[in-house]
Amino acid sequence: MGIAQLGIGSRISHSKFGKGVVIGIHAMTYTVMFIEEGEKDLAKNDQEIMIIEKVDPDEDGVSLWDVEQMLMRILRKWSDVTELVQIGDRWRGGNMLLQPKDPGLVAKEVPIEQFFHKIVMLRDRLRVMEQKVNASKGLDDGEKVDLQQYITRIYGTLTTFNVLFKHKEDNFVGDSSK
Repeated sequence: MGIAQLGIGSRISHSKFGKGVVIGIHAMTYTVMFIEEGEKDLAKNDQEIMIIEKVDPDEDGVSLWDVEQMLMRILRKWSDVTELVQIGDRWRGGNMLLQPKDPGLVAKEVPIEQFFHKIVMLRDRLRVMEQKVNASKGLDDGEKVDLQQYITRIYGTLTTFNVLFKHKEDNFVGDSSK
């Protein structure tokens, strides 16, 4: 390909991956979305890249894609904002009834959506804790691994509540090696 610098939106062809579009620019690589192969990172000096249609890079070197990715990482790391997670349609508008064994005690009825919201908040706070453990400079690698294993077990315990989620990608996932 030579020394040409590509911008976001440049169309290329690669001998191994086929046709694609540059969607990200980094110091040493391009992130390219290929029609057949999906997203791949390619070295800027990859000799297999053939330019179909060149778009000049932004002058400041920062793409909208880079800004969006950084903003998403910051929001996930530091905010207490939960992502939009949908409850399964069959549970919408339903109630949970907590019935004590003692007939003299009063049952408690809770809207399922309220309970579901608490579960989602719990998951989001676990994710923040996980990120803080991994980013901690006060913990050595062994301590981080130990705490990460506890967090994974907590996720596994919460898989009981996966029945409430509308989309499988929102489910809790524990240690899948067991």
